[in-house]
Parts: sequence; C-alpha cells; structure tokens
Amino acid sequence: MRPRVLTTAAELRAALAEQLAAAGPGPVSLGLVPTMGALHEGHAALARAARTENDVVVATIFVNPLQFGDPLDLDRYPRTLEADLEILGGYGVDLVFVPSREEMYPGGEPLVRLSAGRLGARFEGEFRPGHFDGMLTVVAKLLHLAWPAADAAYRAYFGQKDAQQLALIRRMVRDLSFTADIRAVPTVRSAEGLALSSRNRFLTAQEADAALVLSRALRLLTERAVRCEPLDLESAVALVESQPLVQLEYFEVVDPDTLEPLAFNCRETPFSGEALALIAARVGSVRLIDNQPLLADPAGT
Repeated sequence: MRPRVLTTAAELRAALAEQLAAAGPGPVSLGLVPTMGALHEGHAALARAARTENDVVVATIFVNPLQFGDPLDLDRYPRTLEADLEILGGYGVDLVFVPSREEMYPGGEPLVRLSAGRLGARFEGEFRPGHFDGMLTVVAKLLHLAWPAADAAYRAYFGQKDAQQLALIRRMVRDLSFTADIRAVPTVRSAEGLALSSRNRFLTAQEADAALVLSRALRLLTERAVRCEPLDLESAVALVESQPLVQLEYFEVVDPDTLEPLAFNCRETPFSGEALALIAARVGSVRLIDNQPLLADPAGT
C-alpha cells in the first residue's frame, strides 16, 4: 500500500496528529526513519524495525545539500522517489515526508548550524569537511518537525553502517537533551558480504568483487576479537592493500562511544572488552565505508 506523501511541515504535523490520535487511546509511539532516498535493503531494515516497534511510522526523503562539499556529488546522488515509495509502502510506513530544499531551508542555506566538534573532525570528517555539521543540522530539524505529542514515545532509526554518524547523533541527543530514543539497526550486507550502500550502483562488476576485501578484513578482526587474540591490525591493512583496485583511506580500531583509537597495541596485546573497527576506501571512482563492532568472548564461544 502506497504511503501518504507530505511535502510541507504543516502537512506533516497535521498528518502525525491525525495518525497518533487514531492509534490511541492509551500510550502510543512514533518511529522516524530519516533517509536521503535511493533506498535499498539497508533502508528497508530501518523501516521494518520502526514498523515492529511503533504505532505510527514516518520516513523522510531529503537529499540534504549541507552534507555535500562537492556540488557534482550532490547532483550525482540518485533520486528514485517512486521506487522509494514502493519500498516504504511495502514495509508498512504510514507517512513519507518529501520536502523541497526551499521547505527545509526557507531563504537559502541556514546561517545557524550545529557543529560536530572534534568528534566529527576525524575519519569521515577529515575526508568530507563540513559533512557532519550538515548532517546533524538536518537530523535535528527533522527530529523537531516530526516531534509527537508529549505523551507519545518517540524513536528514530539509523543504520550501524554509518557508525560515525550514529555516534554523533547519539552525542547530539545527549548534549542537547533531546528525548528521542535513537535506535541502531545492524548493517545489511549482500550475500557476498558487501555493506549495502546507495553508492554501490556505481561499481562495475570487477570493482564490486574487489570491494569485498573490506568486509573480509573486518571479518578477520571480528574472529580475532571473539577469540581474545591480538587484533594484528597491520595484517588486516595489508590484506586490503593487496587488492590493486582498492585505495585505502583509513582503517582503525576505536572506542565505540568516543571514536578515540584504542590505547593498547592492536598488534601484540590480546583483545578484551569491545571496540569498533572503521574502514574507508576508494574502489575505482566510488568511495565506500564500512565498520564492524568487535566484542571479546572470554568463554571462547
């Protein structure tokens, strides 16, 4: 069933009030799924999680210009609205907010924006200056625009694949005292292991095969972490660099909350506790990111 499409903030607020009232009486909940469109199974997993946990589900589709440093990259980003609506409707999304740039940023790009601070300056922030400031600005605005009545539970869904984005959103919610509950949905991968991304469609068959080295390297660290072995990050880096079509940009093991590199030597020290492995690389002309939570299992299971 095709979801109801809304294009203005006023329409969104009215539709949400109507849907939430119809979902009562008693406690109700709203699930928000922010996207930039060009949806794939990873986005579908967000919609499924939101549908399972909430009375009303609203998705947003907005290609946010504040997140693109290169205008050509913004123009190249795929727009597939009709296909996106089919996907969202198939997973039971009730409402889809599809604002224009003018609706989101009346009078032009906003003068006042959120800052990701030093948490957003490393890794993706180093390669995409200003990206996270733009992302946090639009996520904060979307959270605000869809905010339900005071007695309704409010949850927002984001993919683990964008691990740095997820960490920043959680920190924003904490620092600014937003009461929305941020839910992480595990990364969805192809049968071969490639993390699903809207950019994957730009890979040739040969490049897509080469890109599998990213997930293989992460899996190598996962297996060592579970066995409480030294991670030997250098050998995982060497595995990636052995693929001639892949140009590694960074590969690091960090604290999952602060994104600070782990203090111990990942080559020699037995792994304990938990961490997050982050990787980014160019495969041909396409830039890909991936990550994997690492968790030691002292029982060896």
